Amino acid sequence: MIVGILKEIKTEENRVSMTPAGVEVMKQNGHDILVEKSAGIGSGFDDSAYVKAGAQIVKTPREIFDRAEMIMHVKEPMPPEYELIRKNQIVFTYLHLAAAEKLTKVLIKKQSINIAYETIQKPDGSLPLLTPMSEVAGRMAIQQGAKYLEMLQGGQGVLLGGVPGVDPGTVLIIGGGVVGTNAAKMACGLGAKVYLLDNNLDRLRYLSDVMPRNCFLLMSTPATIRKLIKEADVVVGAVLIPGAKAPRLVTREMLKTMKKGSVLVDVAIDQGGCFETSRPTTHKDPIYIVDGVVHYCVANMPGAVAKTSTLALTNATLPYAVEIANKGWKRAFRENAEIKLGANVVQGKVTCNGVADAFGLDYCKL
Repeated sequence: MIVGILKEIKTEENRVSMTPAGVEVMKQNGHDILVEKSAGIGSGFDDSAYVKAGAQIVKTPREIFDRAEMIMHVKEPMPPEYELIRKNQIVFTYLHLAAAEKLTKVLIKKQSINIAYETIQKPDGSLPLLTPMSEVAGRMAIQQGAKYLEMLQGGQGVLLGGVPGVDPGTVLIIGGGVVGTNAAKMACGLGAKVYLLDNNLDRLRYLSDVMPRNCFLLMSTPATIRKLIKEADVVVGAVLIPGAKAPRLVTREMLKTMKKGSVLVDVAIDQGGCFETSRPTTHKDPIYIVDGVVHYCVANMPGAVAKTSTLALTNATLPYAVEIANKGWKRAFRENAEIKLGANVVQGKVTCNGVADAFGLDYCKL
């Protein structure tokens, strides 16, 4: 199969969908790899490294779209790429379609084979291609929250870890999955007082055994959120429903009760966000303020630490990319239920229930 690796064009997105080491593995499996010129520069991989691994460097994205049977991205296709997608071409990337109606309709019209990293799912419910970026985003959420608490950044001037004789800051994390757990580890490590909420009692029991003593595990309810949000210096939204739009758990009314200069970090913004006042921001313009509360809602947080993120992402995606390329999408869907769950829009039909529900479209079971 001819596989194309595109240069990311989303604002301040420095990741690349495959490392030179990944290219070498694809070549060993008999596939031809096209890499767009300078695609890996932001992650520390120059064109010569890809050539050495066996890739062909291509100057334009159009040529890759014209020649490749499978396109690999990190982020979703952007408007300049819409017209380039071909019928029956495999697009394998993060799609987050439940928060992207226009893109969903474009992919339906193009009749391409669209496989989303974020909905590939193992039998135990885990999301193997979302996990590494969730680990990065969860850890980054605390770094960003701590930074924007600084007065020069618009915050209230609180040091999350405190100092001897001064209370530490309070962090509220909504969602005890991969993002929330990694955020809690970072916040606890800084010495903050951390509340971690989830609505799964078994998950809370597990976390109570592994988290440090300054992490307090509570069942997530609207009443609990209303109470704790008044005390919080940083609130991290870390809720995920695979393939579906994120639920809005913090309302504008709750926001009005928060301390001025506190910080919201919405890691769920890729799926529409879990705060009522959230809207996507970029690394170049990452924050805005509503009712005195700083909002950080960057939709591609791991792009800021591109080298770590690219290595972690390739480690996770490569086995699936190899299988799809080796078997073709039809056989891969038949033989691997995890890959089949990644199918979001296939030959003009919406094959992910969460996407269909988000926009009132017909759902087609594969």
